[in-house]
Amino acid sequence: MSDPFLGLMMLLLIVVVIMMGFPTAFTLMGLGMLFGFYAFYNPAEHWIDNRVFDLMVQRTYGAMTNDVLISIPLFVLMGYVMERGALVDKMFYSIQLSFRRVPASLAVATLIVCTFWGIASGLVGAVVVLMGVIAMSPMLRAGYDVKLASGVITAGGTLGILIPPSVMIIVYAAVAGQSVVKLYAATMFPGFFLAFLYLAYILTWAAINPKVAPALPEEQTRVPVASWMRSLQAAYSQNMMLGLLRALTSPSKAMAFETAEGRLTYWTLLKNFCAALVPFSLTAFTLLLVWWYVVIHPQASSEAEAPEGLEQLGAPAADAGAAMVNGPATSFYVSFVLVAAIAAAALSRYYYNMGAERLQVIKLLVSSVMPLAVLTIVVLAVILFGITTATESAAVGAAGAFLLAFQARTLNWKRTKEAVFLTAKTTAMVCWLFVGSALFSAVFAILGGQALIEEWVLALEVTPVQFMMLSQAIIFILGWPLEWTEIIIIFVPIFLPMLRHFDIDPILWGVLVFVNLQAAFLSPPVAMSAYYLKGVSPPHVTLNQIFAGMMPYMLIVILCMVIMYVWPGMALWLPNYLYG
Repeated sequence: MSDPFLGLMMLLLIVVVIMMGFPTAFTLMGLGMLFGFYAFYNPAEHWIDNRVFDLMVQRTYGAMTNDVLISIPLFVLMGYVMERGALVDKMFYSIQLSFRRVPASLAVATLIVCTFWGIASGLVGAVVVLMGVIAMSPMLRAGYDVKLASGVITAGGTLGILIPPSVMIIVYAAVAGQSVVKLYAATMFPGFFLAFLYLAYILTWAAINPKVAPALPEEQTRVPVASWMRSLQAAYSQNMMLGLLRALTSPSKAMAFETAEGRLTYWTLLKNFCAALVPFSLTAFTLLLVWWYVVIHPQASSEAEAPEGLEQLGAPAADAGAAMVNGPATSFYVSFVLVAAIAAAALSRYYYNMGAERLQVIKLLVSSVMPLAVLTIVVLAVILFGITTATESAAVGAAGAFLLAFQARTLNWKRTKEAVFLTAKTTAMVCWLFVGSALFSAVFAILGGQALIEEWVLALEVTPVQFMMLSQAIIFILGWPLEWTEIIIIFVPIFLPMLRHFDIDPILWGVLVFVNLQAAFLSPPVAMSAYYLKGVSPPHVTLNQIFAGMMPYMLIVILCMVIMYVWPGMALWLPNYLYG
């Protein structure tokens, strides 16, 4: 048997052995050592001088000194602190009240919480289990179809590995030698677009067949409004925004209102008025940030890069004129004005109809969703705008997670120890996977397996698009028996050297892999999301019902990939705009 076929045998054995249940990392190292010993064997040398032992040491040292991997334990710690801090219950309740008039409101709230919680934690198992405990029973008690309830939890729970900050993106960046920052930027639009497709599917199904998601009873959609708010409406105005403003200017009548803590105070009025201003503040801040980054920031950067009176060494003399900076295109100004006008109209209508219930929902959202949203946005913004590295932003996220948990008073010493222990366990698993993968890939290449696969693919004479479809189809099939860690660690490095030949951007190909691997969690028989949910579901919910609920979402993943094939700019526009 020739050496290349020994390499293919390695590839086949690793799949078989992993499916038998052996640990992936140590299986990779064991097969790498075994076949590497044969590849380097020299009868004239003592067996202990076999170079496979040197290769093992070198690959281990290379994995341990990989700077990209330093951010993994910090992001994992951030996720476990969030999960152990039990911050999701109040978030689910407030979002469910916000969408109480939308069809399938419980399913919509579940998907939104899964998306935001997945972004914050990046842990598929933790998100699916948490949402299974919190949302599965309420949806079933409300008469929701089992397939709808199980499908939205399992599909929504997987979004955390696609939308940054994600450990899967960091692992791919380390394997492919790509920028974590560019990959984060590239996955932003596809991740949220996939969540939008999930949401559109839920709303469409509920609209076509209302029986799968019956309307909730009145007691479950009633917003708890404090008695002093009703009194304030009667004394000042039915519009809470106008009533609070009048109460702040003439508070004498408001000070006589009774609350659960005693008489109403001026500070309480001021806090509620500030809470009412949150939608306006967020909209204005977002528009100002976009204006600053697109219009003002490029001009300031160009002035800083070209100090007056300095010329490049060896360059011809230039006129001492101001450097011309090309501003944004006219289409940006038109789009910006249009978006600002739509936002102003929406805010005007929102505040015109602001009653006590709407203000109470805003307060619930501010106290439950906003802290987590601010932390997530800060973590992503400091990376995407180049303020910090991925590792430094991960440290910010971990520190912020501790602050949120302490502020909510849900994180005690026992839960902190559990979070740290699980972080160390997960980090050790990832590091050993990298060591095993590095050794396995090196021996596979030495035996000629990599060259044999490349020759086979090139002999097919496929076009770049056909190669992308072929590679993604193989990864899709591998997602049935294997998890994403094994696919990225073992099989993705086989395709990476061929991307240059077909002139395929590894960023685009990687994002397609990330979207593709969503199906790995949604496709039986190994669909881990189904088993996570089954473990916390009522006994009458069967595994087949959960599988049936997941199937439509797997088709939505394929639809998202087709759209990305047709329009690669969905993944490449943001990194190209931010980093060129």
